[in-house]
Amino acid sequence: MNDRGDPDRAMAAQARLAALVMAGAMLAWMAAQWLGGRMGWEPRFVFLFDLAALAAFFWALVVTWRVWRRRQDN
Repeated sequence: MNDRGDPDRAMAAQARLAALVMAGAMLAWMAAQWLGGRMGWEPRFVFLFDLAALAAFFWALVVTWRVWRRRQDN
């Protein structure tokens, strides 16, 4: 798919990607918390999943903000 010709499609694709990252990060974080509790992982290892989820959410927030700003400029 080539989104160079249509900026609206490119922004929609970026918004979809951000939404998928948010949903995937949440599901992965919940699975890691559950698995860590079942397997008795040390809290410092489970905390790494917290940091990874925060990084994914921050990235998605930045992408969403950029899409919103581009929509405001159009």
